Amino acid sequence: MTAGGRLIVALDTVDADQARSWADAVAPHAGLLKLGLEFFLANGAAGFRGITGVPIFLDLKLHDIPNTVAGGVRAVLPLRPRMLTIHAAGGAAMIQAARQAAGANADRPMILAVTVLTSLDAAALQAVGVAASPAEQVLRLGRLAVEAGADGLVCSPQEVAMLRQALGAAVKLVVPGIRPAGSAAGDQARTMTPSNAVAAGADWIVVGRPITGAADAGAAAAAIAAEIA
Repeated sequence: MTAGGRLIVALDTVDADQARSWADAVAPHAGLLKLGLEFFLANGAAGFRGITGVPIFLDLKLHDIPNTVAGGVRAVLPLRPRMLTIHAAGGAAMIQAARQAAGANADRPMILAVTVLTSLDAAALQAVGVAASPAEQVLRLGRLAVEAGADGLVCSPQEVAMLRQALGAAVKLVVPGIRPAGSAAGDQARTMTPSNAVAAGADWIVVGRPITGAADAGAAAAAIAAEIA
């Protein structure tokens, strides 16, 4: 995989024109572009189709009863996203339904199960009734998701090495919570630098504000791509 191929740039905005501007700037240095819930709710399928030139990671984090999630997956198939997220906490039946709904075509979206959000630490998990540590919960949900048919996982960089050892090389790991040295953590609780995340075993890293908040988004993306070369 090329260095640029490992970098996913998150276009976190409701402004379709801003997203297209960022996309044009970073496309030469990114393997995928991520469109999240806020963008999709504001702009829908038309906004999605306006981002061209680079495969799209549609990060909707679907989480509902199996039939509803399967319907959601089928609803976005015409957009041909390269990746689509669901929540592993939805359970095995929901994950299986999502994977089946994605179909068997070679160009189907990769179904990625989100383990524990990178904004959550041990105290936040305990507050919602999860006694396990973030790492323990990530491993539990990761195993469940892979056994249920997920193509890969979304996890914080701090859990990458653990998941690689436990689940092997075939499971794809997409890793947000990436912060270049010296940048602010923002609302991310479990972070790592780009090069360290890749060295730990990340297949793709997701970077948003350190790129889109830079004075020159293209140069910021190029610098991160060079760091993981």
